[in-house]
Amino acid sequence: MSSIEFSQFGAADGRPVIYFHGTPGSPDECEIFDRYGKKHQQTIICYDRSTIAPGLQGHAYYQCIADEIAKKVGDKPVDFIGFSIGACIALQVCRAMNGKVRSLHLVSAAAPLDAGDFIDAAAGKAVFRLAQNRPSAFLRLARVQGWLANRFPGLLLRMLFASAAGEDRALLADQGFRTTMIKTLKTCFKRDALGYARDLVAYVQPWKAALAEISVDTQIWHGAEDNWSPLAMADFLASALPGCSKITVVDGLSHYSCLYRAAPEIYRSKP
Repeated sequence: MSSIEFSQFGAADGRPVIYFHGTPGSPDECEIFDRYGKKHQQTIICYDRSTIAPGLQGHAYYQCIADEIAKKVGDKPVDFIGFSIGACIALQVCRAMNGKVRSLHLVSAAAPLDAGDFIDAAAGKAVFRLAQNRPSAFLRLARVQGWLANRFPGLLLRMLFASAAGEDRALLADQGFRTTMIKTLKTCFKRDALGYARDLVAYVQPWKAALAEISVDTQIWHGAEDNWSPLAMADFLASALPGCSKITVVDGLSHYSCLYRAAPEIYRSKP
């Protein structure tokens, strides 16, 4: 199997940190960690999950990522950062790595939908329900989103942020953020929609039971105004993960604004 494509930020040869991008998302999200990684001698690696063969599903998919990380970092202790639905993938890869992850930071994390009545409070509820109940129709929608990402990325960005809450509205007004997000969307769908669809379909399936097996030291960062991953999701994850040592909830912040606020704080929290 060929290697998974990845992007690298921060120090050239520092302590390895694996960033799990959101869905839709791409390694371009990770640019915000670059200067903090350089300052704190961290090497931030983000795998482009869309480059993994779409036929690889379930445990084999998570194990593939775990094996690739193990090849990359060797015996070095490794930290994970999982953003949004990327938190789901990070947690599953933690299980596959059998205790080799030193710490895990979950930012704006999406909790399992089988763990509570979260879906009605989530801005993406219509998409989640479509992926749960009509996966073939969801795949058609994903392909339309991919077409928009390639032809009219600004329109897709406005559609995704139509329900933006809290400080995410201010972020969307920032040209630098819009440029990064348009690049992120183009990268997410540059091949096809299958990688995006795989992550989202995996997310909406039941996976609550897996959390009890993940004992890695975990910190949670969440915006109080997050309507993509409602705050109740963070509360649930804090209670369900045996290794959760801290939850930080920031008033006024939503989904991406929490990521931007957490980026420097994550490094200050590392020993």
